[in-house]
Amino acid sequence: MKLRSLISLCLAGASITAMAQGYKDGIEYYKADQFKNAKELLNRNINNADTDKAASYYYLGCISMHEGNLPEATSMFNKGVEANPEYAYNYVGLGAIELANKSPKTAAAQFKQAEKLAKKDLAVYVAVARAYYNADPVAYAEEVEKKMDKVRKSSPNFAPQIADFYMFEGDMAADKSDWGAAAGRYEMATTYDPAATEAYVKGASMYLKINPNYSIQLLKKLLQLNPTSALGQRELADKYYDTKKYKEAVAEYAKYVQNPNHFKQDEDRYAFLLFFSGDFNAGYEFASKLLAENPTNFTAQRYQFMNAAQLPEMKDQLLPMAEALIANHNDTNRFAAIDYILISEELKNAKQYEKAVALLEEGIKEMPDNSQFYKNLAMIYVEQNMIAKAADVYLGYMASLEKATFNDKVQYATFCYYGAIEKKTTDATRSAELFDKATEIANDLATTYTTHPRGYKLLGDIKVQRADQAEVATIAFDEYMKACNVIEASGNAAQYASDAKVVFNYLGNYYLEQNDVETAKIYFYKYLEIDPKNDAYRAFVEGLK
Repeated sequence: MKLRSLISLCLAGASITAMAQGYKDGIEYYKADQFKNAKELLNRNINNADTDKAASYYYLGCISMHEGNLPEATSMFNKGVEANPEYAYNYVGLGAIELANKSPKTAAAQFKQAEKLAKKDLAVYVAVARAYYNADPVAYAEEVEKKMDKVRKSSPNFAPQIADFYMFEGDMAADKSDWGAAAGRYEMATTYDPAATEAYVKGASMYLKINPNYSIQLLKKLLQLNPTSALGQRELADKYYDTKKYKEAVAEYAKYVQNPNHFKQDEDRYAFLLFFSGDFNAGYEFASKLLAENPTNFTAQRYQFMNAAQLPEMKDQLLPMAEALIANHNDTNRFAAIDYILISEELKNAKQYEKAVALLEEGIKEMPDNSQFYKNLAMIYVEQNMIAKAADVYLGYMASLEKATFNDKVQYATFCYYGAIEKKTTDATRSAELFDKATEIANDLATTYTTHPRGYKLLGDIKVQRADQAEVATIAFDEYMKACNVIEASGNAAQYASDAKVVFNYLGNYYLEQNDVETAKIYFYKYLEIDPKNDAYRAFVEGLK
């Protein structure tokens, strides 16, 4: 299959997302308290021509402090000062270092330098307040309030018109689990700065459980104002995913993964969503694109195969893909349940039974509660005419279920029955065990599902197989007659065609054995009602005298 551009498939009209905010995305992630992601983006963009290095180093220093690495934080703040001595915030960072080192007077001098450089930037006072708060909210409560009051008094009507002020108040409220107050302050932040990404993101996270639709609306509003925000794109895609709106999540991830500031790990989720949503062609092409960029990307290799397995035109390419996955599978490159199932199925189709069995046995060892592994393994043994072995494996399937269904029980009873027949001439003890288990399940079916003939019919089948030749024609009469009564009571014998034909044929032959030809014909004609085109059978019946 030739690869087409993913953009032409999924992203028509969304070319704006190919742009990015550079280091500003890292700052947004920091302000949203997503420090690991912030660090990656700030470092990724540090040498870009349009990067404000002084700002980037400040936030990298703050992240280092959050990680408890004070020497690294100090280095970052100093690099920031070197990049731009007029940028006030790195002095705030150096002051925070002094607070951590229990030197409040030296810290105050650094803060004073920052405030001197800040001029009319009131957000610097909020940053200083945060530094005190982060160091010790109780010990420095007075200092925190002084800085916040400075911002109030410098603002019209004591209502600060900067987002940072309300974000800090919201964060302090959230620390006290006062979610209502926090949400209100985050909303105030967007009032004074409609592009305050962190306010929408934090607000959306708070509303997700109580009002998921409003959470999504907040993020959609953010992207209307700031459509290139990687954080906004990612958060909206995640919220759709969290609320099980997978179609919308796919569309948003499609935009997000075109943003240069997306994260590689999010490509995996997008690949998963394409598969999960049933867009197998797009999923295959996206995974192939990732593999072309990095041939060692095991996750992309998995999703390429998973999607290809759903596409009829890829049928001839599946086995090599499955074998390549097995070759690359190890303790680091691990399989999920779907991998074990799809790959073993392909090996089975190629009649590589030993490999298929080994793979499913590994899956069972890794995930012993996964019932599908047992079921698929049993069917591989069936395909090899190893029915007794299939019965053994199917027992594991039954044990893994919270509650077995009618079909589960029928399948298990059937495996036991045919497994017992398989072992009749080679292992009489094992055959008897399997017949006993089949009888146990058939009795359960007969007593639990009284309006279905299968239980009675199976009991009759088992009696016939266990009987001496002389007894075969009469030994199962009671069981088959009970099955016949259930079939006729249904008013639609055709719905039980396979069971009904066996039952009617046996009963007809039973009455022949009793020399009651007329009654025998009644049951033989019932058989023909289900199989009217069976001319040989009809000729046999009509030839009876």
